[in-house]
Amino acid sequence: MKSFSIAGVIIATAGVVASAQPHRHHHHQHAQKRAPAPAPVPDVVIDEVPETVVVCDFMGKLIPYDECQEALSNGTFVTSADGMVQMASPSSLSTSSSIVSTSSSTASTSISIAVASSIIAPPVVQAKIALTTSASVAPTSIAVPTHPTSTIQVTSSVAPAPVHSSPPVAAALFTAAPAPASNGNGVNSPFPDGQLSCSTFPSAYGPIEVDWVGLGGWTGIQNPRSQLAAGFADIETATSGTCSGNNCCAEGNFCSYACPPGYQKSQWPTMQGATGQSIGGLLCQGGKLHLTNPGLSNTLCIPGAQQVNVMVKNTMNQQTAVCRTDYPGTEGETVPLNAQPGSYQNLTMPTSDGYYQWQGKGTSAQYYVNPAGTSVSAGCQWGSPNSNLGNYAPLNLGVGWSNGMAWLSIFQNAPTTNAKLDFTIEIVGNNGGFSNLNGKCKYTNGQYCSGNNYENCSPTTGCTVSANSGVVSYVFS
Repeated sequence: MKSFSIAGVIIATAGVVASAQPHRHHHHQHAQKRAPAPAPVPDVVIDEVPETVVVCDFMGKLIPYDECQEALSNGTFVTSADGMVQMASPSSLSTSSSIVSTSSSTASTSISIAVASSIIAPPVVQAKIALTTSASVAPTSIAVPTHPTSTIQVTSSVAPAPVHSSPPVAAALFTAAPAPASNGNGVNSPFPDGQLSCSTFPSAYGPIEVDWVGLGGWTGIQNPRSQLAAGFADIETATSGTCSGNNCCAEGNFCSYACPPGYQKSQWPTMQGATGQSIGGLLCQGGKLHLTNPGLSNTLCIPGAQQVNVMVKNTMNQQTAVCRTDYPGTEGETVPLNAQPGSYQNLTMPTSDGYYQWQGKGTSAQYYVNPAGTSVSAGCQWGSPNSNLGNYAPLNLGVGWSNGMAWLSIFQNAPTTNAKLDFTIEIVGNNGGFSNLNGKCKYTNGQYCSGNNYENCSPTTGCTVSANSGVVSYVFS
């Protein structure tokens, strides 16, 4: 396994917007993703972008893509305080329906990755919660020792935490009751800030343990070893086998976690990576776990958008793993939804004005769908080439709420893999119909199909629907 010390990673991308509405996906440090455009939907105009090209250059030398992908995926890149991982700003977006011509000229002193995707970004916005509220509250600072000669400051504006109601359970579409979340006990219980030992995984307050990741139940652990004016730098990411059990969440680390279906992580620091890296989770300081986003919530898990109830229904006789990226955080595919046969579960959908933003841009949730028969322990972690698991899963779902609409997409996990999922996924609305949906979208037999009769099909270009109320379900069959 190779290990690279980098001064910068440049990712150049092109995106799209729906009419009068910009949309962005979150940025992965492995292969950059852009979800597909929807079939024509009233009042939505989508721009396309050119075919994906990925180039990985290290110190002026081209690195074989597999080696670069492996290094990006397994966390063996080590960033430096004077460079860090850098992301080029996404291309300017237009609201016309014409093809957008994109080009980028980026340079770095170490590694550059240029990506331009032919997969059209869905009109799905991922979101951020600002830590300040209308109340005037003095900020608090947490000093985090990282090594003998430096400290890290995590500053947040503390306001009374809002009350979050539990996500609704859809009952109109299927008779099967939603499967209960594994663990998720105490999901609505306030977290005792600064009282719980860093060696204790906080499962009593909602988070679910993902032991298979090998980080003591945490989905990811990040250690910013220095701090620049622009943000955290020299960020180390723990990998499986580098720690054990309750010793994984160590002093100065940000320790991220998964929440049960219908809920999502509420904690991340105001200060993020100096050059675009996302950081999330609780902070281990003074041997205790501390909230990093108390202005958003004093509970560790909060519901997603509730204007539209998004569900996953598995009608197959085999389970499969649906895995959300740990974002903000390491962006590993480690947040599980265990789609057992006959199960009917909430799929968490973030809102553009109520969740995380990357450099002021809204973000959506991205899910990786693994082949039939895959357990969450096998699918919800970093995969390997040709495995069709984890970040190499064949298919992605994109989900987000923006400007009064839910946007839901199905698209190929390109350019990471050309593999095809071995079952059908269809997006349906109330009572299994389409009355509350704008558009149709279905993946079947290796094709992404849209149109009233699913007459518009492509093996590479995905599809998107929108809705502003009711129930919308991804049906696996």
